[in-house]
Amino acid sequence: MKKFFLIGSLLLFLLGCILIYQNITYNDKKLHVVICNVGQGDAIFIRTPQGSDILIDGGPDDSVLNCLGKHMPFWDRTLEIIILTHPDADHVTGLIDVIERYKLIFFYTSKITTKTAVYNQFLKTLEKYKIKQNYLWQGDRFILKDGLSFQALWPAHEWEEETVIAGGATNSFSVIGLLTYKKFKALFTGDSDAEQMEEVEDFTGKINFLKVPHHGSRFGLTAEILDVLNPRLAVISVGKNSYGHPTQFILDLLKSKNIKTLRTDQVSDIEIVSDGKSWKVN
Repeated sequence: MKKFFLIGSLLLFLLGCILIYQNITYNDKKLHVVICNVGQGDAIFIRTPQGSDILIDGGPDDSVLNCLGKHMPFWDRTLEIIILTHPDADHVTGLIDVIERYKLIFFYTSKITTKTAVYNQFLKTLEKYKIKQNYLWQGDRFILKDGLSFQALWPAHEWEEETVIAGGATNSFSVIGLLTYKKFKALFTGDSDAEQMEEVEDFTGKINFLKVPHHGSRFGLTAEILDVLNPRLAVISVGKNSYGHPTQFILDLLKSKNIKTLRTDQVSDIEIVSDGKSWKVN
């Protein structure tokens, strides 16, 4: 009996240490932005200073679950917000697994309908869990209790009648969103092209962090766009692919502007931590 008591006490002590460690790690009252290494796709996890969890896109498979497991406390099984920038497979597929395993409060996306099998499966998953689709348009904004805000900069309302798409031309309607926490600004771009980026650059001002559009596609950025945004850090979410992403043109362009550039295929998950005044990369 004494032996079992000692073992039980030890287990309770270890559990207490784990809880304390996780509480200190995940509730440090700072903003955490994690660009998840999900291969050739996008998945970005955001934990706000007050502990709200936001996921932008879900990647091409269930790799996003590993990212969430590493960057959320094990007892937290709720995502306050999921944003799907557009319904391409390398952005939506992982969200099916996420919704099956986590409770979701709010879901936002652009008003795009495609006919792909994976997107139809995703819609069935939303229906299964009675999750309402909320559409984001330029000017929409939500502000969380810790003062963090997310503002949709694209798509514009004028394109509302054009967003029923049968094929693969969804990139032009990707949600572009600006996250602001005090003095820290991060721009999330989905698979947008330079044409859409030029439409929103005047709304952002200078930013700290840029998620490079479309995995470093040749057509995502121009020198003029970077001059306006002037990011200090650019991250390319990319994996093995046959598209030539990221293109040498974009890599050279970022280098010519002295913008520090990181790639998920080279360094895995990339985490930016900010108290709203300063920020660092883990």
